[in-house]
Amino acid sequence: MGDAFLEVRDLTKTYGGQAAVEGLDLQVPRGSVLALLGPSGSGKTTTLRLLAGFERPDRGRVLVDGRDVTPLGAAARRFGMVFQHYALFPHLTVQENVAFGIADRAAADRTARVEAMLTLVDLPGYGARAIDALSGGQQQRVALARALAPEPRVLLLDEPLSNLDPTLRERTRRELKSALDAVGITTVLVTHEQDEAFALGDNVAVLHDGVLEQAGAPHELYDRPASFFVATFVGRAGVVRGTIAGPERVRVADGVEWSARFPTPLPEGTPVRIVVRPEAARFVERGGVGGVVRDRRYTGARAFFAVETDHGTLEVEALVQAAQVGDRVQVAADRSHAFRDAP
Repeated sequence: MGDAFLEVRDLTKTYGGQAAVEGLDLQVPRGSVLALLGPSGSGKTTTLRLLAGFERPDRGRVLVDGRDVTPLGAAARRFGMVFQHYALFPHLTVQENVAFGIADRAAADRTARVEAMLTLVDLPGYGARAIDALSGGQQQRVALARALAPEPRVLLLDEPLSNLDPTLRERTRRELKSALDAVGITTVLVTHEQDEAFALGDNVAVLHDGVLEQAGAPHELYDRPASFFVATFVGRAGVVRGTIAGPERVRVADGVEWSARFPTPLPEGTPVRIVVRPEAARFVERGGVGGVVRDRRYTGARAFFAVETDHGTLEVEALVQAAQVGDRVQVAADRSHAFRDAP
């Protein structure tokens, strides 16, 4: 993620002696979208507030186009912000909401800018409408138009789709992606939803307990997780225990070895936790890890099977008729990820 337009260096913030963000380093190339992904309490929202200038860091710097903006307040940074609950003014029309941040412009310029922003977010002709007459997805787009109207240098989005029902969220996500692509603004968004992060982010930064676990393109996080947390938080996964048997080999049971990718080399015999994606696991007649099918979740022609073994639980994606709950089965893995076992 080189050629950064927005850069964070050693960003740290503590509350009551507890680090909410610790030593965070991030780079966001000009015009790209970075998704901050993590569970509740991981430091995502604190990071966004530090970027926006709503909070001051205990240590570290925020740079925009090479300039240190850490001492500047929120207004001076010229960042646009879309809040989780949109923060629209219900007593103002759509047009008045979008124009709120450009009140100092001439009337004709202001009107033209509002119309351009409403067209960008696919709401042309909605200017005279009341906010409470809009759907949740339309309100989200009005909030985006209002944030973009003053031509900010950076756009910040705080859980932009969390207030929408699943069906509306999917459609609004596509519309938001289209708008971000059209405007080409450097963007940071916060989300706890992997699908949202992967769909909207050119790069994704996974946070856990205030620490950056890994940052990279979505496929890199999925295919080459750098830590056990990333491997199990990003995507579905089963986990079993084993030991290192050799270069990129792990022993998962007597006479059973699987190929695995190690983030760091480990000595032979080291206890490890092995993460297996459902699509990489398969049922076999012999030579696999034995277990019992405890659950089956339908997804159409295929299903996810939860298999309890003596070494942990595996998830297998296979044809629906492959097994029934209670069946004894054997599972093999085409590829996996191995991480040093927790002490």
